[in-house]
Amino acid sequence: MIAIIDYDAGNIKSVEKAFQRLGQEVCVTRDAKMLLAADKVVLPGVGAFGDAMEHLQKYGLVELIYQIIEKKTPFLGICMGLQLLFERSDEAPGVKGLGILEGEILRIPDKEGLKIPHMGWNALTLSGDGKLFQGLDKEPYVYFVHSYYLKAKDASIVKATTEYGVKIHAAVEKDNLFACQFHPEKSSDTGLWMLKNFAGL
Repeated sequence: MIAIIDYDAGNIKSVEKAFQRLGQEVCVTRDAKMLLAADKVVLPGVGAFGDAMEHLQKYGLVELIYQIIEKKTPFLGICMGLQLLFERSDEAPGVKGLGILEGEILRIPDKEGLKIPHMGWNALTLSGDGKLFQGLDKEPYVYFVHSYYLKAKDASIVKATTEYGVKIHAAVEKDNLFACQFHPEKSSDTGLWMLKNFAGL
């Protein structure tokens, strides 16, 4: 069973539907027993970094996420879910992220001709060994909606990048942790393939 963490974030329903389309058993929950018993866990979400951390704390999910990751359960962060795994964000100065991975979330710099938030399809440049991307073209197109981007401290965990006025670390993998800034659930067959790869881990 794939458990999706319910912390009042946007976009949870579309992630649930995408896994259901793949024939996966899915539950949306914040129940500790269900999350700890799940075969795989997903932290999706759109919204503001500070609000998201506040909600995780309010529902007692911060310690639970640490436990899930320590158990080596495959864990996927999507969009805000990627950002929360890191240490801090320009969007919420003074608010600590989960700090499971080293790096920071920075605002996409203003540049003539580039709209912020970044909304739309961009090609990824793959490192070649990302488990989520097995079986895909070298430059798959995926769908982004974001104003802030990841700069990871450890380049070796970065499995996909894209360019939008700046080089964006678009996907990371480390041990049982997987995360992407883009939305696989909104990225057509390419995104479903990535979710299928995650479900098959």
